[in-house]
Amino acid sequence: MNVCVIIPTYNNAPKLKGVIQGVLKHSLPVIVVNDGSTDGTEDILAEFAAALDIIEYEQNRGKGFALLKGFERANSLGIEAAITIDSDGQHDPCDIKDLLEVHKNHPNKILMGSRDLEAAGAPGKSSFGNKFSNFWFWVETGIRLPDTQTGFRLYPVKPVCRFKYITNRFGFEIESIVKLAWSGVEFIPVHIGVSYPEDRITHFRPIKDFARISALNTWLVTLAVLYHIPKRLFKRRSA
Repeated sequence: MNVCVIIPTYNNAPKLKGVIQGVLKHSLPVIVVNDGSTDGTEDILAEFAAALDIIEYEQNRGKGFALLKGFERANSLGIEAAITIDSDGQHDPCDIKDLLEVHKNHPNKILMGSRDLEAAGAPGKSSFGNKFSNFWFWVETGIRLPDTQTGFRLYPVKPVCRFKYITNRFGFEIESIVKLAWSGVEFIPVHIGVSYPEDRITHFRPIKDFARISALNTWLVTLAVLYHIPKRLFKRRSA
């Protein structure tokens, strides 16, 4: 299969090595985007330099920017699909095999890693944020998904690179799937494991990033109400 793995990372050195080792076991091309890390990430990447395609830049630009750089690199290499996985250790790289198995039969669809947040003992803010995101994704697209905030996904590469995006931080992951849904790409949830170790490092800033995502959803809902919802209703009546 013409699939790669993209790992965006920013100051997650304590977990990054284990994530890379787990991903490399699947013998897929791996693109790591170092989003301006200052914590020794470069030394870890140097250990695996022969096995990785590394993109680095000095200033932190945001997770969305890092992901898009990874997609652009994959597209330039002719790669058709990309699995994204976070570098903070919450995802189990072993679950890549499940995404690949589903991808065999659904090569043009987006696979969304679906976490059981309650069973994993996720922080309350994570569970609330996911429910909030799921609701607005449904309003904007008419599609119900159990986990729209997961960072463990399989995307078709070309459609992702086709759009222009207004956000380059955490909101990119919402903006990208909304725009892909509007373009007709279909979604499949795939159950994945998740863990929240006490030493997990997160760079999500609840007030600032939640405000940014709320502003993004306001814009997306406006577009949906003015164009995409009427278009969807017209198609249903015409069917």
